[in-house]
Amino acid sequence: MVATTTEQLTSLASTTVIVHPLVLLSVTDHHARAVPRSSSKRVIGVLLGQDNGKTINVANSYGIPFEEDEKDSKTWFLDHNYIESMYELFKKVNARERMIGWYHSGPKLRASDQEINELFKRYIARPVMVIVDVRPQTVGIPTDAYFAVEEIKDDGTETRKTFLHVPSAIEAEEAEEIGVEHLLRDIKDSTTTTLSTRVSEQLSSLRGLQSRLGDVQKYLVDVASGSMPVNHQIVYYLQDILNLLPDLSDPTLTSSVTTNTNDQLLVVYLSSLLRAVIALHALVDNKASIGRSELQDGGDDKEKEKKGPKSEKKGDKDDKTKESSTPEKK
Repeated sequence: MVATTTEQLTSLASTTVIVHPLVLLSVTDHHARAVPRSSSKRVIGVLLGQDNGKTINVANSYGIPFEEDEKDSKTWFLDHNYIESMYELFKKVNARERMIGWYHSGPKLRASDQEINELFKRYIARPVMVIVDVRPQTVGIPTDAYFAVEEIKDDGTETRKTFLHVPSAIEAEEAEEIGVEHLLRDIKDSTTTTLSTRVSEQLSSLRGLQSRLGDVQKYLVDVASGSMPVNHQIVYYLQDILNLLPDLSDPTLTSSVTTNTNDQLLVVYLSSLLRAVIALHALVDNKASIGRSELQDGGDDKEKEKKGPKSEKKGDKDDKTKESSTPEKK
Protein backbone atom coordinates (compact mmCIF):
# COMPACT_ATOMS: atom_id res chain seq x y z
CA MET A 1 0.00 0.00 0.00
CA VAL A 2 1.54 3.30 -1.15
CA ALA A 3 0.71 6.19 1.14
CA THR A 4 -0.55 9.26 -0.70
CA THR A 5 -2.41 11.20 2.00
CA THR A 6 -1.37 12.97 5.17
CA GLU A 7 -3.34 10.54 7.37
CA GLN A 8 -1.57 7.54 5.86
CA LEU A 9 1.82 9.22 6.25
CA THR A 10 1.06 9.99 9.89
CA SER A 11 -0.03 6.40 10.57
CA LEU A 12 3.11 5.04 8.94
CA ALA A 13 5.35 7.46 10.87
CA SER A 14 3.88 6.21 14.15
CA THR A 15 4.72 2.59 13.29
CA THR A 16 7.58 1.06 15.28
CA VAL A 17 9.81 -1.66 13.85
CA ILE A 18 11.20 -4.00 16.54
CA VAL A 19 14.31 -5.93 15.47
CA HIS A 20 15.45 -8.98 17.45
CA PRO A 21 19.11 -9.83 18.13
CA LEU A 22 18.79 -13.03 16.09
CA VAL A 23 18.19 -10.91 12.98
CA LEU A 24 21.27 -8.79 13.67
CA LEU A 25 23.42 -11.89 14.12
CA SER A 26 22.05 -13.47 10.94
CA VAL A 27 22.68 -10.34 8.85
CA THR A 28 26.20 -9.96 10.24
CA ASP A 29 26.98 -13.61 9.54
CA HIS A 30 25.56 -13.31 6.01
CA HIS A 31 27.72 -10.27 5.30
CA ALA A 32 30.85 -11.86 6.79
CA ARG A 33 30.46 -15.00 4.64
CA ALA A 34 29.49 -13.31 1.38
CA VAL A 35 31.51 -10.07 1.27
CA PRO A 36 35.28 -9.62 1.79
CA ARG A 37 36.36 -7.05 4.38
CA SER A 38 37.98 -4.79 1.77
CA SER A 39 34.84 -4.69 -0.41
CA SER A 40 31.94 -2.25 -0.23
CA LYS A 41 29.33 -4.64 -1.56
CA ARG A 42 26.09 -5.20 0.30
CA VAL A 43 23.94 -8.23 1.00
CA ILE A 44 20.15 -8.54 0.78
CA GLY A 45 17.74 -10.82 2.58
CA VAL A 46 14.13 -11.40 3.58
CA LEU A 47 12.64 -10.40 6.95
CA LEU A 48 10.16 -12.66 8.74
CA GLY A 49 7.89 -11.83 11.65
CA GLN A 50 4.51 -10.34 12.50
CA ASP A 51 2.87 -7.11 11.34
CA ASN A 52 0.55 -5.96 14.14
CA GLY A 53 -0.39 -2.62 12.60
CA LYS A 54 1.40 -0.10 14.82
CA THR A 55 4.20 -2.55 15.66
CA ILE A 56 6.19 -4.71 13.26
CA ASN A 57 8.04 -7.53 14.99
CA VAL A 58 11.09 -8.69 12.99
CA ALA A 59 11.91 -12.08 14.52
CA ASN A 60 13.85 -13.95 11.82
CA SER A 61 15.55 -13.53 8.44
CA TYR A 62 17.41 -15.34 5.71
CA GLY A 63 19.80 -14.17 3.00
CA ILE A 64 19.16 -14.40 -0.71
CA PRO A 65 21.53 -14.44 -3.72
CA PHE A 66 22.07 -10.89 -4.93
CA GLU A 67 24.49 -9.23 -7.33
CA GLU A 68 24.78 -5.65 -8.51
CA ASP A 69 27.13 -3.60 -10.60
CA GLU A 70 29.34 -1.39 -8.41
CA LYS A 71 29.60 1.24 -11.15
CA ASP A 72 25.89 1.24 -12.03
CA SER A 73 23.64 0.52 -9.05
CA LYS A 74 20.58 0.17 -11.29
CA THR A 75 22.00 -3.04 -12.75
CA TRP A 76 21.27 -5.84 -10.29
CA PHE A 77 20.14 -9.47 -10.08
CA LEU A 78 17.87 -11.16 -7.53
CA ASP A 79 16.87 -14.83 -7.41
CA HIS A 80 13.05 -14.96 -7.21
CA ASN A 81 12.82 -18.74 -7.02
CA TYR A 82 15.16 -18.85 -4.04
CA ILE A 83 12.93 -16.41 -2.12
CA GLU A 84 9.83 -18.53 -2.68
CA SER A 85 11.44 -21.90 -1.93
CA MET A 86 13.10 -20.69 1.27
CA TYR A 87 9.88 -19.05 2.44
CA GLU A 88 8.01 -22.32 1.97
CA LEU A 89 10.60 -24.12 4.09
CA PHE A 90 10.42 -21.48 6.85
CA LYS A 91 6.62 -21.75 6.93
CA LYS A 92 6.95 -25.45 7.71
CA VAL A 93 9.19 -24.66 10.70
CA ASN A 94 7.19 -21.73 12.11
CA ALA A 95 3.90 -20.78 10.48
CA ARG A 96 3.55 -17.62 12.63
CA GLU A 97 6.51 -15.95 10.92
CA ARG A 98 5.26 -14.24 7.79
CA MET A 99 7.20 -12.32 5.18
CA ILE A 100 7.12 -8.67 6.26
CA GLY A 101 9.89 -7.03 4.24
CA TRP A 102 13.56 -7.13 3.31
CA TYR A 103 16.92 -5.90 4.52
CA HIS A 104 20.27 -4.88 3.13
CA SER A 105 23.59 -4.05 4.75
CA GLY A 106 23.69 -0.48 3.42
CA PRO A 107 24.98 1.46 5.19
CA LYS A 108 22.92 4.06 3.28
CA LEU A 109 20.08 4.09 0.79
CA ARG A 110 20.89 3.09 -2.79
CA ALA A 111 19.37 4.13 -6.11
CA SER A 112 18.03 0.62 -6.78
CA ASP A 113 16.18 0.31 -3.45
CA GLN A 114 12.89 1.51 -4.92
CA GLU A 115 13.01 -1.11 -7.69
CA ILE A 116 13.86 -3.89 -5.24
CA ASN A 117 11.04 -2.74 -2.95
CA GLU A 118 8.60 -2.91 -5.89
CA LEU A 119 9.75 -6.48 -6.47
CA PHE A 120 8.92 -7.46 -2.88
CA LYS A 121 5.41 -6.04 -3.30
CA ARG A 122 4.65 -9.20 -5.25
CA TYR A 123 4.80 -11.12 -1.97
CA ILE A 124 3.56 -8.50 0.54
CA ALA A 125 1.46 -5.34 0.14
CA ARG A 126 3.43 -3.16 2.56
CA PRO A 127 7.04 -4.32 2.77
CA VAL A 128 9.32 -2.71 5.33
CA MET A 129 12.93 -2.10 4.44
CA VAL A 130 15.51 -2.30 7.23
CA ILE A 131 19.10 -1.16 6.74
CA VAL A 132 21.44 -3.01 9.10
CA ASP A 133 24.85 -1.36 9.41
CA VAL A 134 27.22 -4.29 9.94
CA ARG A 135 30.22 -1.96 10.31
CA PRO A 136 28.90 0.96 12.37
CA GLN A 137 31.10 4.03 12.60
CA THR A 138 28.94 5.90 15.12
CA VAL A 139 27.44 5.01 18.47
CA GLY A 140 23.76 4.08 18.42
CA ILE A 141 21.28 1.55 17.07
CA PRO A 142 22.66 0.01 13.85
CA THR A 143 19.22 -0.29 12.19
CA ASP A 144 17.12 2.12 10.12
CA ALA A 145 13.60 1.22 8.97
CA TYR A 146 11.81 2.71 5.95
CA PHE A 147 8.49 2.47 4.09
CA ALA A 148 8.05 3.33 0.42
CA VAL A 149 5.64 6.27 -0.03
CA GLU A 150 4.65 8.81 -2.67
CA GLU A 151 5.68 12.30 -1.64
CA ILE A 152 3.11 15.00 -2.33
CA LYS A 153 4.67 18.40 -3.03
CA ASP A 154 3.13 21.67 -1.88
CA ASP A 155 3.25 23.26 -5.33
CA GLY A 156 0.96 20.59 -6.80
CA THR A 157 3.54 19.12 -9.15
CA GLU A 158 3.93 15.45 -9.92
CA THR A 159 4.46 13.15 -6.95
CA ARG A 160 7.60 11.12 -6.58
CA LYS A 161 8.38 7.89 -4.77
CA THR A 162 10.61 8.09 -1.73
CA PHE A 163 11.26 6.34 1.56
CA LEU A 164 9.68 7.38 4.86
CA HIS A 165 11.86 6.79 7.89
CA VAL A 166 10.10 5.13 10.84
CA PRO A 167 11.45 4.56 14.35
CA SER A 168 13.14 1.25 15.09
CA ALA A 169 14.10 -0.49 18.32
CA ILE A 170 15.97 -3.61 19.40
CA GLU A 171 14.19 -5.94 21.80
CA ALA A 172 14.81 -9.52 22.82
CA GLU A 173 12.84 -12.34 24.36
CA GLU A 174 14.04 -14.23 27.42
CA ALA A 175 15.69 -17.02 25.41
CA GLU A 176 17.45 -14.48 23.18
CA GLU A 177 18.71 -12.52 26.19
CA ILE A 178 20.36 -15.65 27.57
CA GLY A 179 22.02 -16.34 24.22
CA VAL A 180 23.25 -12.75 23.89
CA GLU A 181 24.69 -12.85 27.42
CA HIS A 182 26.64 -16.00 26.54
CA LEU A 183 27.98 -14.35 23.40
CA LEU A 184 29.00 -11.16 25.20
CA ARG A 185 30.58 -12.99 28.13
CA ASP A 186 33.94 -13.24 26.36
CA ILE A 187 33.73 -9.70 24.99
CA LYS A 188 33.13 -7.79 28.20
CA ASP A 189 36.08 -7.23 30.52
CA SER A 190 35.18 -8.63 33.92
CA THR A 191 38.06 -6.77 35.61
CA THR A 192 36.51 -3.34 35.06
CA THR A 193 34.63 -1.78 37.93
CA THR A 194 31.01 -0.74 37.90
CA LEU A 195 31.91 2.96 38.03
CA SER A 196 34.15 2.79 34.98
CA THR A 197 31.47 0.85 33.09
CA ARG A 198 28.83 3.46 33.90
CA VAL A 199 31.15 6.30 32.88
CA SER A 200 31.97 4.61 29.56
CA GLU A 201 28.27 4.02 28.86
CA GLN A 202 27.44 7.66 29.59
CA LEU A 203 30.31 8.75 27.34
CA SER A 204 28.97 6.57 24.52
CA SER A 205 25.50 8.06 25.01
CA LEU A 206 26.88 11.60 24.83
CA ARG A 207 28.76 10.74 21.64
CA GLY A 208 25.56 9.40 20.11
CA LEU A 209 23.69 12.56 21.12
CA GLN A 210 26.45 14.70 19.62
CA SER A 211 26.22 12.86 16.29
CA ARG A 212 22.43 13.27 16.19
CA LEU A 213 22.71 16.99 16.94
CA GLY A 214 25.28 17.25 14.16
CA ASP A 215 22.82 15.66 11.71
CA VAL A 216 20.10 18.10 12.77
CA GLN A 217 22.44 21.06 12.35
CA LYS A 218 23.54 19.87 8.90
CA TYR A 219 19.93 19.44 7.80
CA LEU A 220 18.94 22.92 8.97
CA VAL A 221 21.96 24.47 7.24
CA ASP A 222 21.09 22.69 3.99
CA VAL A 223 17.46 23.84 4.21
CA ALA A 224 18.51 27.43 4.95
CA SER A 225 20.91 27.43 1.99
CA GLY A 226 18.25 26.01 -0.33
CA SER A 227 20.10 22.78 -1.20
CA MET A 228 17.34 20.67 0.40
CA PRO A 229 13.55 21.16 0.32
CA VAL A 230 11.61 21.97 3.46
CA ASN A 231 10.01 18.93 5.11
CA HIS A 232 7.28 20.20 7.41
CA GLN A 233 7.07 16.91 9.30
CA ILE A 234 10.74 17.16 10.31
CA VAL A 235 10.27 20.82 11.25
CA TYR A 236 7.33 19.86 13.49
CA TYR A 237 9.47 17.21 15.22
CA LEU A 238 12.27 19.73 15.79
CA GLN A 239 9.76 22.20 17.21
CA ASP A 240 8.49 19.55 19.63
CA ILE A 241 12.07 18.85 20.74
CA LEU A 242 12.73 22.55 21.34
CA ASN A 243 9.49 22.91 23.28
CA LEU A 244 10.56 20.10 25.62
CA LEU A 245 13.82 21.86 26.49
CA PRO A 246 13.76 23.70 29.86
CA ASP A 247 13.83 27.49 30.02
CA LEU A 248 17.15 28.17 31.74
CA SER A 249 16.40 31.89 32.02
CA ASP A 250 13.52 31.23 34.44
CA PRO A 251 14.71 32.15 37.99
CA THR A 252 12.45 29.51 39.59
CA LEU A 253 13.97 26.73 37.49
CA THR A 254 17.49 28.02 38.09
CA SER A 255 16.91 28.12 41.85
CA SER A 256 15.46 24.60 41.93
CA VAL A 257 18.33 23.18 39.85
CA THR A 258 20.88 24.91 42.12
CA THR A 259 19.16 23.60 45.24
CA ASN A 260 19.08 20.06 43.87
CA THR A 261 22.77 20.25 42.90
CA ASN A 262 23.73 21.59 46.36
CA ASP A 263 21.80 18.77 48.05
CA GLN A 264 23.61 16.17 45.96
CA LEU A 265 27.00 17.77 46.63
CA LEU A 266 26.20 17.88 50.37
CA VAL A 267 25.57 14.14 50.35
CA VAL A 268 28.88 13.59 48.53
CA TYR A 269 30.70 15.83 51.04
CA LEU A 270 29.21 14.05 54.07
CA SER A 271 30.08 10.69 52.53
CA SER A 272 33.69 11.81 52.09
CA LEU A 273 33.84 12.97 55.73
CA LEU A 274 32.42 9.68 56.97
CA ARG A 275 34.93 7.71 54.91
CA ALA A 276 37.79 9.81 56.31
CA VAL A 277 36.58 9.36 59.92
CA ILE A 278 36.16 5.60 59.46
CA ALA A 279 39.63 5.34 57.93
CA LEU A 280 41.19 7.28 60.83
CA HIS A 281 39.29 5.18 63.37
CA ALA A 282 40.55 2.00 61.71
CA LEU A 283 44.11 3.41 61.75
CA VAL A 284 43.92 4.20 65.50
CA ASP A 285 42.50 0.75 66.26
CA ASN A 286 45.22 -0.89 64.22
CA LYS A 287 47.95 1.08 65.99
CA ALA A 288 46.48 0.30 69.44
CA SER A 289 46.26 -3.42 68.69
CA ILE A 290 49.87 -3.44 67.46
CA GLY A 291 50.98 -1.61 70.66
CA ARG A 292 49.17 -4.11 72.90
CA SER A 293 50.72 -7.04 71.08
CA GLU A 294 54.20 -5.49 71.44
CA LEU A 295 53.67 -4.95 75.19
CA GLN A 296 52.47 -8.51 75.62
CA ASP A 297 55.48 -9.88 73.74
CA GLY A 298 57.84 -7.77 75.90
CA GLY A 299 56.28 -9.06 79.15
CA ASP A 300 56.63 -12.67 78.01
CA ASP A 301 60.33 -12.13 77.28
CA LYS A 302 60.95 -10.69 80.80
CA GLU A 303 59.19 -13.64 82.43
CA LYS A 304 61.35 -16.05 80.49
CA GLU A 305 64.50 -14.21 81.57
CA LYS A 306 63.40 -14.38 85.21
CA LYS A 307 62.57 -18.10 85.05
CA GLY A 308 65.86 -19.01 83.37
CA PRO A 309 68.37 -18.55 86.37
CA LYS A 310 66.05 -20.29 88.85
CA SER A 311 65.90 -23.40 86.77
CA GLU A 312 69.71 -23.40 86.46
CA LYS A 313 70.18 -23.11 90.26
CA LYS A 314 67.76 -25.92 90.83
CA GLY A 315 69.67 -28.05 88.37
CA ASP A 316 72.97 -27.33 90.20
CA LYS A 317 71.43 -28.40 93.51
CA ASP A 318 70.22 -31.66 92.00
CA ASP A 319 73.69 -32.38 90.64
CA LYS A 320 75.31 -31.76 94.03
CA THR A 321 72.77 -34.02 95.73
CA LYS A 322 73.48 -36.79 93.24
CA GLU A 323 77.24 -36.50 93.75
CA SER A 324 76.94 -36.69 97.58
CA SER A 325 74.63 -39.66 97.45
CA THR A 326 76.89 -41.85 95.28
CA PRO A 327 79.45 -43.88 97.41
CA GLU A 328 83.09 -43.59 96.57
CA LYS A 329 84.81 -46.74 95.32
CA LYS A 330 87.87 -47.94 97.23
